[in-house]
Parts: sequence; structure tokens; C-alpha cells
Amino acid sequence: MEPLTSRVPMMVIEGNHEIEPQAGGANFTAYKARFAVPSQECSSNSSFYYSFNMGGIHFIMLGAYVNYDKTGMQYAWLKQDLANVDRQVTPWLVASWHPPWYNSYSSHYQEFECMRQEMEDILYKFGVDIVFSGHVHAYERMNRVYNYTLDPCAPLYITVGDGGNIEGIDTEFADDQGKCPKQKENQPEFGGVCHIHFTSGPAKGKFCWDKQPEWSAFRESSFGHGILE
Repeated sequence: MEPLTSRVPMMVIEGNHEIEPQAGGANFTAYKARFAVPSQECSSNSSFYYSFNMGGIHFIMLGAYVNYDKTGMQYAWLKQDLANVDRQVTPWLVASWHPPWYNSYSSHYQEFECMRQEMEDILYKFGVDIVFSGHVHAYERMNRVYNYTLDPCAPLYITVGDGGNIEGIDTEFADDQGKCPKQKENQPEFGGVCHIHFTSGPAKGKFCWDKQPEWSAFRESSFGHGILE
């Protein structure tokens, strides 16, 4: 990354590969040593979650591999940060974290459902416009969705986990015949397990849909990058 980061401003957020458990229980050692983020400038006490303004956008970077409970420090910081946003100055509100909440691929399916249940309400309340995630090695763009229900006031979720990864792309969808993961699979590397069966819609009573979910607008298993303009 050095040839790029030495010439182009870059903001990062931790993912599962940055955990890197060390002797004595230490983790995220390389992440904390190599990347400087504006935590103090946004009143965060951690490099795992922070925010910044760029042009007309307020960016919020959240940590999926540290405590995200409503009773935790990250949630308290997020609530205050969102309350301080001036939409006259930054009319766009964009959030990002590593593992996607909405994902119709078999890989990592419903893996971070616990985080969604803890944090989705507050992002919806404050009108987050777009959410970017990675983790799944493929591209998927959602329709605006809240609690698995189409909602024009909800964020637009985009997974861009394909570009640059060296582990191969994800090609199987959870709605493909025989590809729905078992509930004991896709265990998160942090947090609890909150897998759900859908309570309404075409997939009512099921763990997976039988077709592409209505909240999934477009998905493609390919390498690539995009530019948000």
C-alpha cells in the first residue's frame, strides 16, 4: 500500500484480517501502528471508529470487531457524532464498516446480524444516505432497505469486496439451490450470533430466500472498483 498511501490521502477501517492475534492477547497491532486516523479530532477515543468531512460529505467509519453494543463507548460516540452533523454544511452522510449487514451471497451470510440489530435504528433515524462495506469478495448493491423491508428513507448499502483481494471471488448466492448456509456456519470473528428467519415477505419463515431478495438490486461476482460521483 505504501506507493499509494504516500501519494494519495486514504482513510481506512479495520477488518477481520487486521485482528492478527499476538502472544499475550494483543491484537490489531499492525493496524494501530501503521495507520493514523483523525480520532481525536472527532472526539473518538479509538482508531477503530471515527469520522471526518470531505467536501459535502460527512463520513462515519465504524468498527465491527470492537464493542458495538448500545451500551458501549462506540455507540455513545456514534450517537453524539450523528447529532453534531450539520446537513447544511455536509448534506451527504456516508458510513462504512468492513462486513456487510445486507448480503445475499452464501459467503458471510447473516454473519454480522448482531451488529445490524444494535446499530441500524440509529443510522436510519439520522438519515444516513449510503453505506459501503467489503468482506464479501464480490459486488452487490442494495435497494434502500431497513430491517429487510424496502424503505425509500433508508440507506443505500453497497458491498465492494472484490477489488484487490487475493483469496478468490465469491460466486455462490444463498438463494441458489443447495447453497443456503446452515445456521451454525458463518460465525463472526467478533460479537455474538443473531441469525434470523424472516418474519414477512416471500421468505417468511425461512433462513434464506428462494430467489434474489427484493432488497438486492444488483450483484456480480467480479473484480473491480468504482468511483462515487
